Parts: sequence; C-alpha cells; structure tokens
Amino acid sequence: MVAVIHTSSSLRAVLTYNERKVAEEQAVCLAAENYPKEAVDLTFNQKLNLLEKQASLNLRTKINSVHVSLNFDPSEQYDPEKLRAIAGSYMEKIGFAEQPYLVYEHRDAGHPHIHLLTTNIRTDGSRVPLHNLGRNQSEKARKEIEIDFNLVKADGRKQQNEHLKPAMVSANYGKVETKRAIANVLAGVIDKYKFTSIPELNAVLNQYNVAADRGSEDSRTFKKGGLHYRLLNAKGERVGVPIKASDFHQKPTLKYLQNRFEINEQQRQSDKTRVKNAIDFTLYGKANVTIDRLMSTLGRDGIDTVLRKNETGLIYGITYVDHRTKAVFNGSSLGKNYSAKAIQERCLPVNPETENVLLHNLILGQSQTGLGNLNAPKSENYSMHPLGQHNENGISDGPDALFDPVKQDGFTPGRLRSSRRKKKKSLSQSL
Repeated sequence: MVAVIHTSSSLRAVLTYNERKVAEEQAVCLAAENYPKEAVDLTFNQKLNLLEKQASLNLRTKINSVHVSLNFDPSEQYDPEKLRAIAGSYMEKIGFAEQPYLVYEHRDAGHPHIHLLTTNIRTDGSRVPLHNLGRNQSEKARKEIEIDFNLVKADGRKQQNEHLKPAMVSANYGKVETKRAIANVLAGVIDKYKFTSIPELNAVLNQYNVAADRGSEDSRTFKKGGLHYRLLNAKGERVGVPIKASDFHQKPTLKYLQNRFEINEQQRQSDKTRVKNAIDFTLYGKANVTIDRLMSTLGRDGIDTVLRKNETGLIYGITYVDHRTKAVFNGSSLGKNYSAKAIQERCLPVNPETENVLLHNLILGQSQTGLGNLNAPKSENYSMHPLGQHNENGISDGPDALFDPVKQDGFTPGRLRSSRRKKKKSLSQSL
C-alpha cells in the first residue's frame, strides 16, 4: 500500500473533486465517519458544512483540509467492508480517528485506491500537527496496516518507481560507442512506450541523451521522409555524427514510427485517466503549487513532466511520460486543462521569495495569507446535487444543526478573538 497526503485551504474544492467522480460513476462514497448520518443519507452541502463548521473553530490556521489517497496493488481487489476497515485503521494510527472524515472508493485508474477527506481542526479548536505527517505517522501506519491486513508491501514510493523506467544506461557522448549506445536506448523505448508523434518519442529518448531528428523542413532528409538518431550532451545539445534510422537492426524509420503512432493512439486511451487524475489530485483546492512542485509530485508517482521552452525561457509545450503505463501524452491531447497554458494558469507563478514563504508556512501547517484559492469553485452557492439544499423545514435543531452552513459573522470563542488595542487619548482630550 502506498499513501499520498495532500493538504490545502479549501475543503469545498477537495470535496467537489471526489463528488464529481461519484457523479461520473467513477467513485462511490463508502463512509462518513463521525457524522450523525450515514454516507448514503448525506447531501453534498451536509458533508461540506460539518467539515467547514469544525474548521471554523480555528480561523488562524489556513491549511485546514487533509486529502489522503491509499493506493493498493492492481492484484488487490477488496470489498467495501475491508476498505472501510483499512481506512479506519489508517486514520486512527495517524491521529485522525476522532475527526469527521469521508471515505471514497475510486474506480478511475488501473489500480484500486481510496480517498480520505477530513480537516485537521479538532472540536476544541486546536489542530492536529501536519509537520512530517507523511514521513512519520503515515509511513509507520502504512507498514503496520500492510501486516495487519495482509496487503502487498511497498518498500517506499521512491523504490517502488525505480523499476518503472527501462533499465538502460544513458548514452554519454565520448564515453561509449555512439551507434551501440543509441541502439540500446531505442530497444528499450520504441516498442515499449505508447507515443503518437516525434516530439512525444523525444520526450522519452531525451531522458537517455538520445534524439530522433528529421532535420529542418528545407533539408533533404525531411523532404525525403528520412530520420536520423543523434546523441545529446548534458546541456541537451545535439553532438556527434547522426546515424540513419535504417542503419539500426530494429529499423526504426519514420515509416515504421508512423505505423506505431496509429497503434499507440488506440492503446493509450485507457491510460489518460491515470495521468489526468494525478495532475488534478495534486492541484485541486491548492493555491501553493508551483510547476516545479507539480513536476516533483508527479515524478514520485512515476510520471515525468517535460517542458518545452523557447529561447527566452517561456514555456510553450508540455508532455507527460507515464513510466508505469508506458504512455506518453502531449498536454493538449489530455484536454484543455492539461495544456502548457492551462497548467501555468493553474499553478502558482515561480517566484523565489514567494516559494520560500510558502515553504515556511507549509512547515508550520499554515499557508500565506492573501494568496487565496486559485482552484476553488467561484460560487459560494455551488452544490454538487440538486438535493444538496436544506429541506423545507430547515436544518437547525438536533444533530442536523451540525450541517448548517458556517456563518462568518457568527459567534467566535473568546480565546480566538483578536485583542483590540485601546486608542490612546490625545493630550487635549485628557485635559
């Protein structure tokens, strides 16, 4: 089992992410723990309002949403009862057993996994510490649960993904024989990865210092439909003598690749969802994710992000290489929300000073005030389902009062009120 933890400042956005999966019949809500009603009897607003009401007990803490995914081996198919038991055990071991939390089983990827949504604000207004939660409590809980429930063991996220990339030695110019080095890389990529264009192929080859080159549009090679393979140096510059595709034993010519493009386009369709979900899960409800952080997070899940920049450093293209499914996607082929332009809009602009402040605040379990939430739904009245409104009698008495929306102008406990400074009287007034 592998646990991935994300924190944010928007409970609404994270809940919306999971409820949309339910609406699309790609997920089901298995449990609503520490709620006064069963999950099946709760509307969108009721699920949200209880969480937001508890989070409002500590307005100083901006990071108040905790979103966890527990990922299982593809061979592990468990019934809802066992998944609920695993979720309960995990939440207890990381210190969230008394918190209200929702459990969703997602069925939108190639491996079984569940999502847990809660808040880190306790009923007394204190907060559950998030510092090193993943490294300490979560990692310990993961190992214990693997034993308790007889799950397939994961030796760690990094080690788990090390075997995903082909076991090849990068071609280093001047250190190895050019043709042999390129041939070794081509053998591990051409018939194993699902790419549909030369740029997508190069997104994989470039990681091993190799490039497929058609030449300029005015060149004889391009006009004749030829293709060369070349080595790259550490700066990504093409070096050495280009070698014709037809000179390799595998014959990875342009005509051969074009046939592969058509086959790969059909075979990779089922792999889109995993990449899209990984991106959405990382960005949903968060205003503190830069492109670098997105790339780092996706990399831990076996997905490399390749940015294409012009001479001035502006990003004009993005490609995702999923080493787990061996599928390669240009951003726009996944949809408008995953193109280079959209990703830059969804991410926080890279600014060294802002990056340092955000990192500091994340360590403290808080976010920088004033940045807002870039991904949360704009409408305050948004409801996932038409039934997610109050009933005609209203919800105000008994346990249902827990589902009332949070009123920002309501009562604030004394210990949470900011102290007001008394104005000093002027000398003329005192006289």
